[in-house]
Amino acid sequence: MMINNIEKLREEIESTDSILIGAGAGLSAAAGFDYSGERFRKYFGDFIEKYGFTDMYTGGFHEFDSPEEHWAYWSRYVWINRYMDTDNGVYRKLYELVRDKNYFVITTNVDHCFQKAGFDKNRLFYTQGDYGLFQCSEPCHKKTYDNEDTIRKMFNEQRDMRIPSELIPRCPVCSKPMCMNLRSDDKFVEDEGWHEGLRRYNEYVSAHTLKKMLLLELGVGMNTPGIIKYPFWRMADEFPNTRYACVNIDFPYVPGEIREQTTLVSGDIRQVLDELIRN
Repeated sequence: MMINNIEKLREEIESTDSILIGAGAGLSAAAGFDYSGERFRKYFGDFIEKYGFTDMYTGGFHEFDSPEEHWAYWSRYVWINRYMDTDNGVYRKLYELVRDKNYFVITTNVDHCFQKAGFDKNRLFYTQGDYGLFQCSEPCHKKTYDNEDTIRKMFNEQRDMRIPSELIPRCPVCSKPMCMNLRSDDKFVEDEGWHEGLRRYNEYVSAHTLKKMLLLELGVGMNTPGIIKYPFWRMADEFPNTRYACVNIDFPYVPGEIREQTTLVSGDIRQVLDELIRN
């Protein structure tokens, strides 16, 4: 097992029959989705001044005084992370790398970057929701709703950190407030599309357990290791023809039981992808 072994990773990708990609927040961070720093100050300077927020993520948990202010914050949050073209090329390079392979993607990211880069939506499973969807906050039913038009209006029409009251989204069934379709508690709606993604993921894994499969983990940390990292480790241990590769800017770790079938690359994902597609 070698650290920074990009050539070994290239060989693994070229020689495999199928690639199961597991993508975490580190992949979007490499693509330019910085939730703090200059990008945060550019779009949220007034909220920073008023509340002392240090980053977008923690600001999203603040209990605002009014729904108008809540949605002023969240419409900016969603617009710049879901609808603006922020990707610096990382996702498109990843697509170029695997587009001719039999691939599938499971991700905890909610920014829709895979589809915007060209990935087949039928080969994607978004486990934690999507910035582009509303759901009932109750929830009174298991359905989600596209929010692009509403978010655009909120973003464009807000003044003094408030949106017009008439833009506050309400459930079309029970009239209670809508919220984002993001997994944060037991009210997260797993709609028909979510279950279809889970079914396709399980079918893909079942179909490739006896074949040569590469588990390519990109930017996955330890916040929710039970979704991607631990299952990938288990599959690498259980399926004899399966290889495991991890690319992470932090020093990657792997259990000793699967060390011999693992390729670890410690480095910036953007630079790693540049190297992988150079030839």
